[in-house]
Amino acid sequence: MDSPLLVIGYGNTLRRDDGIGPVVAGEVEELRLPGVRTLACQLLTPELADPLSRAGTVVFVDAAVGHPGRVRMRRLDPSGSSQILAHAADPRTLLALARDAFGRAPEAWLLTVPAEDLGFGEQLSSAARRGLRKAVRAVQALHRRLSSRAPLSLKEECGRFPWTCRRSTRARRSRPACRAPGP
Repeated sequence: MDSPLLVIGYGNTLRRDDGIGPVVAGEVEELRLPGVRTLACQLLTPELADPLSRAGTVVFVDAAVGHPGRVRMRRLDPSGSSQILAHAADPRTLLALARDAFGRAPEAWLLTVPAEDLGFGEQLSSAARRGLRKAVRAVQALHRRLSSRAPLSLKEECGRFPWTCRRSTRARRSRPACRAPGP
């Protein structure tokens, strides 16, 4: 395993808040946390399956429209199929590709940060800047949990993380949806 924790921030940095993923990855990189590797990209491409397969845990960071003020983190499972029908994939398909091509998919999380402004430019909105701080804290909390190497039950896991968990009512999601607290 190359890195216990891989943070992949993705989004278009020239479309204001859509670029929050790469910004979060950059902020996490500056922290120089031991055992953490970061990647920043515009799209999730098939080439990412290799580093995914060599990580213990991966956090995908992306912008989310329609969730004002809420930074969310939820567990991801690989998709049933690793078939990519375009030039880019979603996180679940990439996990399936890592599993199918390299024999291993890591534990995975999707961390979404509120996006208000997707216009042209490189400045983040005030909501995205607030979400940036929460997202970095969420990655730090996950890093601390992974560094302790203590296996946790879902109840313990949610209690230790700086966000609250609730069970999703969707049948497709058997894992909890988690939400980071306010500043």
